[in-house]
Amino acid sequence: MSPTPPFWREKPLSAMSRAEWESLCDGCGRCCLHKLRDEDTDRLAYTNVACRLLDGDTCQCKDYANRKARVPDCVKLTPKRVAAIDWLPPTCAYRLVAEGKDLPWWHPLVSGRAETVHEAGVSVRGLTVPEREAEDFEDHVVTWPGRWPPGARNRRRAG
Repeated sequence: MSPTPPFWREKPLSAMSRAEWESLCDGCGRCCLHKLRDEDTDRLAYTNVACRLLDGDTCQCKDYANRKARVPDCVKLTPKRVAAIDWLPPTCAYRLVAEGKDLPWWHPLVSGRAETVHEAGVSVRGLTVPEREAEDFEDHVVTWPGRWPPGARNRRRAG
């Protein structure tokens, strides 16, 4: 008898339980970086400026349960929003599953370890500027949040 496939291979995002949905987040923190959108061209630019609630070491929200109250423009992801948002990083599990792709080797659900997202260079650990120290966000435009890190592409087995 073959093992049961993982839930993310079997269920669409809309059919996942709350626990399954929350477990898809790999804890990279990339979605918690400020983005800029050009009003004329609609072009998106990522910055390395972290939301004031993002812990730069753990890459976790400091007040996840109350984030919408504390940061009103924080976007709560839903299956419908995932389909419409163009700024989710290419490494994002919500985006990957919505596109019918599998989770990468470093995702904690695959590796069994939360640290692999950092070891693969996917997380924002050590790469951000706190929101309150950034001043002009345009001075902090970067391209890496919109790309796969070289170490994340390697499909080695997590250990």
